[in-house]
Amino acid sequence: MAGRFVRASKYRHVFGRGTKKEQCYDNLRISKNAWDTNLIKANPEYLSVNWEASGGGAFAVIPINEKGRLPEQIPLFRGHTAAVLDTDWSPFNDSLISSASDDGKVFIWKVPEGFTLYTDAEEPADVSPVARLTGHMRKVGHVLFNPAAENVLASASGDYTVKLWDIEAGSTKLNLRHNDIVQSLSWSADGSMLVSTSRDKKLRMWDVRQEKPAQEVPGHPGAKNSRAVWMGEHDRIATTGFSRMSDRQLGLWDARALKEPIGGFQILDSISGVCMPFWDDGTQCLYLAGKGDGNIRYYEYENDKFEYLSEYKSPDPQRGIAFLPKRGINLHENEVLRCFKTVNDAYIEPISFIVPRRSEMFQSDIYPPTTGLKPGTTASEWFGGKTALPPKISLESVYEGEPPEEVPSDYKPPSASMPIQSPPPTKTVAEPPKPAPAAAPTAASRGPPQSMKDNKASISNMASKFADKDGESSEDETSSFEEVPKPVERPTAARQEEKTRGPAISKEPEPPKPTPAPTKTSPSSSQPTPTPTTASTPAPSAAAGAAVGIKDYLTDIKAMLESQNKTMSNQSEQIASLTMEVNLLKAKIGAQSSDREKDERIRQLELELEEAKS
Repeated sequence: MAGRFVRASKYRHVFGRGTKKEQCYDNLRISKNAWDTNLIKANPEYLSVNWEASGGGAFAVIPINEKGRLPEQIPLFRGHTAAVLDTDWSPFNDSLISSASDDGKVFIWKVPEGFTLYTDAEEPADVSPVARLTGHMRKVGHVLFNPAAENVLASASGDYTVKLWDIEAGSTKLNLRHNDIVQSLSWSADGSMLVSTSRDKKLRMWDVRQEKPAQEVPGHPGAKNSRAVWMGEHDRIATTGFSRMSDRQLGLWDARALKEPIGGFQILDSISGVCMPFWDDGTQCLYLAGKGDGNIRYYEYENDKFEYLSEYKSPDPQRGIAFLPKRGINLHENEVLRCFKTVNDAYIEPISFIVPRRSEMFQSDIYPPTTGLKPGTTASEWFGGKTALPPKISLESVYEGEPPEEVPSDYKPPSASMPIQSPPPTKTVAEPPKPAPAAAPTAASRGPPQSMKDNKASISNMASKFADKDGESSEDETSSFEEVPKPVERPTAARQEEKTRGPAISKEPEPPKPTPAPTKTSPSSSQPTPTPTTASTPAPSAAAGAAVGIKDYLTDIKAMLESQNKTMSNQSEQIASLTMEVNLLKAKIGAQSSDREKDERIRQLELELEEAKS
């Protein structure tokens, strides 16, 4: 049967929802410094924002529940002697934050307990740092906490180095030397590797405890800034940058063999603003927010490709953006992600990305376990060579209002000899066109409608596919495509019959519905292959249901064709008899009437014949 192929995805209809001005964080003085950072950072308790302050550098911390117009004077985090360029929250302590400044220093701060912006004092007391980390020779543009080890911090400076700090000891332990200014940093999920982009247009992956790049390859060729983000527990890296013609690009890289981007660079648009990438490990989606435009587009990663989902459009451009950790989102509204963007350097607007569902229950398929507040290793263990993923928590316990329940991490770091876990057989960068055949069914579905014979052949092929499913491997179950039937146009008489009998097409899509059930029982979203016991049980019932539905559908088509053939036969006989009658009358009129009467009579009969044919 003729049909179009639609990629199966739980996040195909995710939409972004903005916030009214009254529920935003208003009356801010966001820094206007031109250094390329995200300006704001967020965790479930606080927002931090680089502040436009006089007499030295400062940043503000805003409790996430204190929305609306903020007081004219608020307590600031002061201590730097030049503008604050970047901040970052500790992933394991919501009140611990680091800051980087133009004065070449890195400070560590502790948010006071019960901190609020609303005080009765005329001059709100500023907060001072609890630790000062010195060692960089020039301005520090980026700070980033290790996502697996506690109190391990990376800082990138204009002196072309990235320093790794042990915050507990207050000293630097490792130095990563670059050839130019570092533009972005991103850790791997277990905190053992670091990827960086630089002004020299090179993409480097570091084995940080060896203090040397494991791989170094040319990145985006454009002159403007590029950024990189490690895609969670995958051995993949996503980068954004510019081409030589200043088109914005998106690249996907194999972390074990960088060489070239998988499938080449993807052109996004010709806007001049830097694209800020963010990877969400729970939904396996990449979000791209452009500086200077108000749109946030998002892609789903599947089969070593970024499948475009949708785009949040806004007339208000953003200069900075921050994404909330998974443990801080609203589970009761099916919110899968929340971000905060700056607007006009005056206020911050929250944006929620929501899966449109009506269910009042916890949606376990869109909320896999996520990282909690417990680290995988301590700083001393990590600098000693230990690598471990932080344990995860179940979001279902958070949904029920209970303390977060810890669950074991299912992730196993891939070894160098292990094959890539993506479905396509070839994953070397030397053969990027290999994954392309996955998109072939979509292009084929754009052709002209098929004939009835082709439809019958397609239906029989579908029946054989379902019937053989119990003997096949898990390759079909991991396929990202499902076939949605395309309605076949029928004559008017057939449509009237269909109305009286009821639509028969609805029988076909029902059999695949039981198939997602086994995947929900799978312990990990990163390994979709089910065990043989769960896969073999529903297969016979699905095949039998498909065979019965297709058999009934073929019977209906056969009866419909027979009815149409009879109708067409009757109409042919009627047309033939009318033609004979017209010829006889022409002969009679020719013998009995004048030419004028003959023409009028012939014209009248021809009109009747045309009406009979129609």
